[in-house]
Amino acid sequence: MVIDLLGPSLEDLFNYCHRKFSFKTVIMLALQMICRIQYIHGRSFIHRDIKPDNFLMGVGRRGSTVHVIDFGLSKKYRDFNTHRHIPYRENKSLTGTARYASVNTHLGIEQSRRDDLESLGYVLIYFCKGSLPWQGLKATTKKQKYDRILEKKLSISIETLCGGLPQEFAEYISYCKNLKFDERPDYLYLARLFKDLSIKLDYHNDHLFDWTMLRYTKAMVERQTTSTTTTTNNTNNNTNNNTINNNAINNTNNNINNNGSGNSAATGSAANITGAASASTTAAGGGAESKEDKNNSFNKIKLLAMKNFSNHFHYYLTQDDNHYPSPEEIKKQTTINNNTVVEDSNLLKAIGKGMEKLKQKTIADSQSNVVQPILQTTQSDNDNNNNTPQNNFNHSSNNNINNSYIIPHHNDNNSNDQQQQQQQQQQQQQQQPNGQDIWL
Repeated sequence: MVIDLLGPSLEDLFNYCHRKFSFKTVIMLALQMICRIQYIHGRSFIHRDIKPDNFLMGVGRRGSTVHVIDFGLSKKYRDFNTHRHIPYRENKSLTGTARYASVNTHLGIEQSRRDDLESLGYVLIYFCKGSLPWQGLKATTKKQKYDRILEKKLSISIETLCGGLPQEFAEYISYCKNLKFDERPDYLYLARLFKDLSIKLDYHNDHLFDWTMLRYTKAMVERQTTSTTTTTNNTNNNTNNNTINNNAINNTNNNINNNGSGNSAATGSAANITGAASASTTAAGGGAESKEDKNNSFNKIKLLAMKNFSNHFHYYLTQDDNHYPSPEEIKKQTTINNNTVVEDSNLLKAIGKGMEKLKQKTIADSQSNVVQPILQTTQSDNDNNNNTPQNNFNHSSNNNINNSYIIPHHNDNNSNDQQQQQQQQQQQQQQQPNGQDIWL
């Protein structure tokens, strides 16, 4: 089996975002993940190991596209030609990851399409809440641990499991649990649940995920900090040079008029130099950030992003409330985000302006990926990979993947090739988002 060179997994990105995704990011992921599972099922296979580690983001122009990997546990659930479903069986061993496995899988029932979708539901809840109720259970053996996880899954109600989340999450889990063994799931209905929720919350399918916005905000802050530091250093250098010149003149005059005063001035200058050296040493020694410093730094970046993109960062907040929050309750977080106090207002404007450009570029890339088949992507398309925040997560050079899609041209006229490439670039630049979802 051959697959594309891909970027980080959703588990990696989840950790980067400090183990919590916003509702918008979860919804955008859910729509794509449902589509990927439907594609696998349409090829007469079930995955049987749905978990965040097995969903990877693309690289380059496909940096906002979700991919599925690890088909080592997948199984054919129906005949390719007749579509006859495999028979119902029991007393099967648990296959997959226990944390995300369906209840029927724990009970030893043969897996089918419904189990992949139920596992996906647990993954989405995990992304929203940061953990699942059956995580961290203690046991001496693996079998005892599996039994305890099953016991917890059976005892917890859907209302409790999805408490604090929009009602659509509970409807998704309920639908998957009520599917029959060989029943074909209504993938469009499941996708529509999250699409309607996206509309209710005034979200747009801009393909800008939490990690993209946080990474971009961090880059802008670092750029601003570097610029400020450089300006400050230049100012300090000029001031120090003037001070040294003045001290030299004063020392000469003092030595001529009063040797005692000259010695005093020299002692003062030495003290200043020693103090500066001590400060430099302290700054150099503080290079290794502690875990607390990293958390504080991340929280500052996150607050800045939440302030600037207040309608994007809506989170699961409550731990004890089991009711389903309405869209109006969730959107109240926008007001809270707007009232966040941050220091540099000019930085907010710069981040907002740059993010708008990135948003247009990301949407254009997504639309161009839909229009063009992978194997017809030209060299000019692949060379247009801008330095977007998603590219910072790539595990290897973009050139490796891009070169694998190049179709050799046998035309000896180089000028014609260049003209064709320029025309294709112009056509892509003229393409505007048509407002249609790529998965529906």
